[in-house]
Amino acid sequence: MKIAYVLNTYPQPSHSFIRREIRALERQGVDVVRIAMRRPDVPLVDPADHEEEQYTDYVLEKGALTMLWAFCTMMLVRPARFLGALCLARRIGIASESGLLRHLIYLAEAAHVAGRCSRAGVDHVHAHFGTNATTVAMLANALGGPGYSFTVHGPEEFDAPVALSLGEKIHRSRFVVGISQFGKSQLCRWVSHDQWPKINVVHCGIEPGLFPQITEIPDGPMRLVSIGRFVEQKGQMALIATLALLKASLPDIHLTLIGDGPMRQTIEDEITRQNLSTQITLTGWLDEAAVRSELVKAHALVMPSFAEGLPMVVMEAMAASRPVIATYIAGVPELVQHGKTGWLVPAGDTSALADAIIEFSGITNKRRAEIGEAAMSRALQRHDVDQEAAKLKALFEGAQF
Repeated sequence: MKIAYVLNTYPQPSHSFIRREIRALERQGVDVVRIAMRRPDVPLVDPADHEEEQYTDYVLEKGALTMLWAFCTMMLVRPARFLGALCLARRIGIASESGLLRHLIYLAEAAHVAGRCSRAGVDHVHAHFGTNATTVAMLANALGGPGYSFTVHGPEEFDAPVALSLGEKIHRSRFVVGISQFGKSQLCRWVSHDQWPKINVVHCGIEPGLFPQITEIPDGPMRLVSIGRFVEQKGQMALIATLALLKASLPDIHLTLIGDGPMRQTIEDEITRQNLSTQITLTGWLDEAAVRSELVKAHALVMPSFAEGLPMVVMEAMAASRPVIATYIAGVPELVQHGKTGWLVPAGDTSALADAIIEFSGITNKRRAEIGEAAMSRALQRHDVDQEAAKLKALFEGAQF
C-alpha cells in the first residue's frame, strides 16, 4: 500500500504530529510519499524536521511552466475529467474567501499532484487540515487521481466551513478523520446523516519512548510554561494579563513562552508595558528535546487558548507528568480532567485563570506529582502514536481503492 501525504507547508515546528504520524505508519509497513506545496516559512530547529524536508517533494518549486504543462496535459488527455474538475474549482472558488483565481492555481497544483501520484503508483492520498491541501487532494481526485481522505484539526475549518466547502470535501472523500470527538461532531454538522459513518476519530500521537518515566516536580518558586504559535487564538495576551493580576500574590512566579509567530512584537511590547520582563521569558521555537527539558523544569503547562482542536502540547506536557491548566474548549476536556489531571477554566476569563494558578500554587509537591502521574497515564493511554497510526492504517486498508 502506497499513500501520498499532500500538505500545504511541510515540515513545520508546530506540526510535528504529522511527522510522527508518517513515521509511525512507515514502521507499520506503509509506503508514504510526501508532497507539499511549499517549504517551511520559519527556521527549522529539530533535526527530524530537517530530515523530513529532504524527503519531501515541493510542488511550487517545479515552476509555473511545469504547473501549466500539467494543467494543459490533463485538459488534453482527460477532457471530461478536466471539465468536471474545472467546474468544481469554479464552484468552490466562488464560495471561498480566496477567490476563483486562487482555485485555478489549486487546480494546476492538483494536476501536477495527480500526475506525480500516477507515476509513483500511489493508491490513496491523505491530507492534513481541511483547507487548501485538501482542496488540492479533492481536485486531483476529480482529475482522475487517487481517492483521498483528510484529517481535520480545527479551529480554522470550524470557523469557515462554508467558505472551505467542508461538506463537499467530506462528501467526495473516502473517509475523514477528526482528532477528537468534538472535532467529529463538528464535521457531522456539515453533511447528511448517511455520511456520518465515514467520519472517524484518530488522535494525534506522541512517542511513549520519549517519556520513559515520571519526573519529579521541581522545588522552588512557581514555574509555568506555555507553548504555541504567537497568534490571537492561542491566548498569550490573556496569559500576560493573568500574570499581571498575580504580581502581588505570587511575586516569584515565572512563565516561559515557547514559540513564535506574527504577534511576537505585540507580546513583547505588552510584557514590557506590564513590567513583567523578569517574570516572562520568550525562547522562540525549540526542538522536541528542548521542549521536554522545559517541561521537566516547570511545575505545570498553561494553555490559555481561545480556539483549538486538541493541542499537541497538552498531551506532551501530560506525558511528561506535568499537570495542565487549560481553557475549557473544543477537545481539551476529553483529555484534561478537571481536578484529576489538571484544571479547566473558561476561555478569556483571566480572573478564573489566575484563581486556578493560585489554587495550583497552594497545593503540595506531593499532590502535584499525583496529578502529574495521572496526567501521564491518561496521555500515554490515549495518544500512543503507534496505536493511533494503526487505526489510520486500518482506515486506509478499508478504503475502496
